[in-house]
Amino acid sequence: MGKRRKARELTLQFLYQYESLKETSSQELRLEEQIELYWSMNFPSHNDEIKEFANVLITGSCENLDRVDCIITRYSQNWRLSRMSKIDRNILRMAIYELAYLRNIPPPVTINEAVELAKKYGTDESGAFINGILDRVRIAIEKQEL
Repeated sequence: MGKRRKARELTLQFLYQYESLKETSSQELRLEEQIELYWSMNFPSHNDEIKEFANVLITGSCENLDRVDCIITRYSQNWRLSRMSKIDRNILRMAIYELAYLRNIPPPVTINEAVELAKKYGTDESGAFINGILDRVRIAIEKQEL
């Protein structure tokens, strides 16, 4: 498995866990503390390159969550965020952050990686669902509508 693919997989796991904690915790969670805890508890020996890219995706996805969620809502056509599976929602968050903010990564690479994660962790329909939304977002970015 490539380093960036592994970083995306770890990012998805973090985003899923972080969202779950936010739903159940009565305390406010500090992102930086949760990232540190995630790495120390689960993956203390991961390659620095993997952690570095994962941290970019984690931090960017979380810090731009409201904007990214608005993009998802706009391009998901009749799907509310609350109706999406937590896996699909967090794959979309990560991939849309990557498409919109990390312009040095070719959009087909981002979309393909997201679809692969959806196939691995989501339902039978997740891959097509993710692909459809991300392709609409990609087109909007290319037309400079976003």
